[in-house]
Formats: sequence, C-alpha cells, structure tokens
Amino acid sequence: MPRPAGGGASYRAVLSLPHARGLFTAAILARLCYGLLSLPLLLTLRDATGSYAVAGSAAGLFGLISALLGPPRARLVEHRPRALMLLAVGYAGMLAVIALTGELGTAPWLVFALAAVAGLFPPPVGPLMRSLWSDLAAEPQQQCALSLDTVSESTVFAVGPALGAVLIGVWSAPMALAVCAGLVLVGFCALTRTLRRTSSRPHSRLQSATDPDRSNGATGQRPLRRTGFLGLLLLVLGSACALAVEEIAAVPRWGAGTTGALLTLCSAGGVVGGLLYGRRIWRAAPSRRLLVLGATGTAALALLAAAPLLPVAAAALFALGACLDMLLITAYLLVDQLFPAGTRMEAGAWVNTAYNLGSSLGSALAGALLDRHGSGAAFTAAAAAAGFGVLAAAATGHCSRRPPRRSPALVGTGSAVHHGDLAETEVLEPIDK
Repeated sequence: MPRPAGGGASYRAVLSLPHARGLFTAAILARLCYGLLSLPLLLTLRDATGSYAVAGSAAGLFGLISALLGPPRARLVEHRPRALMLLAVGYAGMLAVIALTGELGTAPWLVFALAAVAGLFPPPVGPLMRSLWSDLAAEPQQQCALSLDTVSESTVFAVGPALGAVLIGVWSAPMALAVCAGLVLVGFCALTRTLRRTSSRPHSRLQSATDPDRSNGATGQRPLRRTGFLGLLLLVLGSACALAVEEIAAVPRWGAGTTGALLTLCSAGGVVGGLLYGRRIWRAAPSRRLLVLGATGTAALALLAAAPLLPVAAAALFALGACLDMLLITAYLLVDQLFPAGTRMEAGAWVNTAYNLGSSLGSALAGALLDRHGSGAAFTAAAAAAGFGVLAAAATGHCSRRPPRRSPALVGTGSAVHHGDLAETEVLEPIDK
C-alpha cells in the first residue's frame, strides 16, 4: 500500500456536516432489515414447503433477481425519488406475505413465484447514501464519509445474522421475517423523512453543469459503457467470489465453530481497515490504490493456499477483510469521480451487483470443488479468482487514466448549496429527462 500523506478528515467532522447525523442513523435503520433477512427468509421458506432444497433454491432466486435489478432500481430512485417509499412498501408487503405462507404452508411453485416478485422491490440504501455523501461532503472529506458508510454497512451485515437467530429462537422464523418487514417500513420512513430535510441535490446539479470533465457526454451514458468501469466491476466480483469460496472451504478444513471465528476475524479486519483507511490522505490515485489493494488481497489468499494452516488462515482472512473493505471504499470513490449525478447511483449499484454476483458464484464454485477435489483446491481457486479480477482491472488500462477533478468553486461544507427549502431540492421530487 502506498505510504499515507498526512492525516485526513475526521469522522466527527463528517458527522457534523448538515443533515449527516440524521442520514447516517436512518441509513443504519434501513439497512438493518437486510442484515437480518437471510436466515429468517430461508427458514420461513422451509416452513412453507417442508423442503430445504426448495427453500434454498427460492432464496437463491430471490437473491439473483434482487442483485440483477439493483442498478435499474437505483436509476429509478435517482430519477424518480418518490419511488423509494413505493419500493419499500412493496418489499415489506411481499415479506409479510411470505411470512404468512410460512405459518400456513403452500405449494413450492407459489414459493418460487413469491420469492421472484419480492426480488423486484428491495429499495437501494447503499447507492443512495453514497450519492448523498458525495453531495454533502467536500472532496477532502469524501473518502472519510464513504469509509464511515462502508464500515457501518459491514457492521450491520456482521451483526444482523446473530440478531436474526435470536428472533427465531424467541419466536419463529415467520415472525422474524415479519419483524424484517416492519423494519423495512420503519427504516425507510425514517430515511425518507430525513431526505425531506436534506437539500444536497442542487450541489450535484450545479457541479455537473459547470464541470466539463464530469458532464461532457457522461450524463446520458450508461455506466457499463464507461471506459475502465467493467474492469473495476470484475475486480470487485473476483474479490467477492474469493471470499465466498474461503468461507465455505474453511468449514470442512477446520469445522463450523472455528470457521465462525475466522469469519468474525475477517469482518473485524474490514472494520479496522476501513476506519484507518478513511482517516488518511493517500498520495496514489484511487485507481492505482484499487489495483494495489486487489493484489494485496490476492497475495494473502495465495499464502493461505500454499500453507493452509489455522494461524495462516487467521492472518490471511483478517488481511482479506481489510483489503476488501478498503477496495470497496476506493471503488465508490472512483464511481463518484467518474460519474455525474444523473448516473452515479446506478453506477454505485453496479458495484453492489458485482459483489453479490461474485458471492453467489463463489458459493457455487466452492461447493463443486469441495465435492471433487477438497478444500486445498478451493483455496487455490479463491486466490485465482481474486487474481483474475486484478488482471482484468489492469488490462482495461483504467489505472493510467487520471480521474476528473471537481470544480473548486463548488465544494466546501459551508456553501449555500447545502441549505435551502424543500422546494429547492430534488431529493424527493421527480426529475424529468
């Protein structure tokens, strides 16, 4: 990793920005339903059909549709912000219906249909928040703001499954899923209410109109057509695939209990790495940092493949967690630099989609390799997947392109663009294109 060049913005300063504390708190509440969801959904589908195979396939279908439609949903919310609450209501309603089927029982085909429809609705939180942080924070504070957001998201997803298990133990899986549905409504109501008091969008509009590097030809361009962006997505996909392979391959090697401790260590590495990363100003450009972080994570995985011992696994997974969170923060920084307000949320959602697809691919790959070749082959495949992502990103030549700079006249936490009446903001008003 390149040597840091002095201290950066503080997390206290980021949370002192106008509306920042309210947005941060509301986003955690909105994300909590996603952190809790996986186990209650799987077990509710099992209760509805009596089959783990059907439940697992239906949950996989839900996850696949949700991931693939993430970018279109983000584009919808960016251009029609009132759709955020409509998506939340639809999502909560579908979760409640699935919870009811868990209590009453139903046919497998109906479970698949309900899971598929539910996958249409999950409202975007991460892309929305990262776009808002980009508008609220001046350029020196954006890395710190994105680090704080990524660490909070990682923490919610680390704690959420444990809370879901507690709810299932106290009540039942369908009741826990009903709690998730309630959290969707509460969380997104809180987020929407906070957005009504936030007027950060004029900052984006003015910036895109006056900065030719950010607006020239980019507003109408779909993110996947942007030079170098596909390489970034492949790097994220390869890293997520590698982590998923490691998570599954560790179980037959060291047992479920030890694997749980290793995964907790990996999450801790992500939190520590993300917090330290966000506080520093780095000399290297974000695109070059992306490659360095990907290569460092690959090296940690290669070390584990060469010496699959428990102490090596602990160190490698801690390093991988740190590298992966820092890599995601850097990817979000690049999204902010490469895309104007009209496509930034969609581009950020593509990063999430790449991560989720990589995780799904890694789970399938690990299962196939463990059945035929054992955990050693799976560890090697994890390193290869991460290395493929690094090579794909480097092959695009993206790291040689200098990112556009923001107009200095339009960044600054005290600017009038951060304040104004609801009538002046586009956060909850439709944008006609």
